[in-house]
Amino acid sequence: MKEVTKVVIVEDHTLMRKGLVTLVESFSDYEIMFDARDGEELMNKLSPNNLPDLVLLDINMPNMDGYATASWINRHFPDVKLLAVSMYDTEAAIIRMFKAGVKGYIMKYCEPTDLKHAMDALIQKGYYYSEVVTGKLIHTINMEEEESGYFPSNPLNKLSDREMEFLQYACTEMTYKEIASAMYLSPRTIDGYRDALFEKLKLKTRVGLVTFAIRNGIVMM
Repeated sequence: MKEVTKVVIVEDHTLMRKGLVTLVESFSDYEIMFDARDGEELMNKLSPNNLPDLVLLDINMPNMDGYATASWINRHFPDVKLLAVSMYDTEAAIIRMFKAGVKGYIMKYCEPTDLKHAMDALIQKGYYYSEVVTGKLIHTINMEEEESGYFPSNPLNKLSDREMEFLQYACTEMTYKEIASAMYLSPRTIDGYRDALFEKLKLKTRVGLVTFAIRNGIVMM
């Protein structure tokens, strides 16, 4: 008999939370330990002696949002797996949640079978990267060996000091306009740095830049 996976759901909207509880309870080999409306309630309910295997985590919540909650869980209970379930599909939200410690990210409008697949993947493999988070790029962070030819050898040697500085700023939540101001450059010049990095590193998105920076130790996840 397979061991049952213990799940906690953190979601501030009552109907959504109860719906997720009902849905997860319908999955074989999963059971709900409890649900919480935000990270603060989760902290009060969580017992270090009886931890969940998996937490389904919303982002936009009162008192203690998903970013803060993920960071707290990752610091105190790193073995607990975190799956973000959100309406946000922006690069900034996805990047920030992964940096906070989640290992999977799925949209609230997904099909129930997609949620089940994400939960199974997280438990069995330790991660779940869908197309919405440009899975092939972020997956490389967890790969022990680099795919042949995926990144150029010694890619950092191709970057100037200013491009490295821009790359570090690109890994924050700052807009490109705010980065331009911080670097005392025009937005047009910043666009040039971005496009140059895309070309040099064979990337297409800001998520790809962040993945590259994490993989090469420029920023820490």
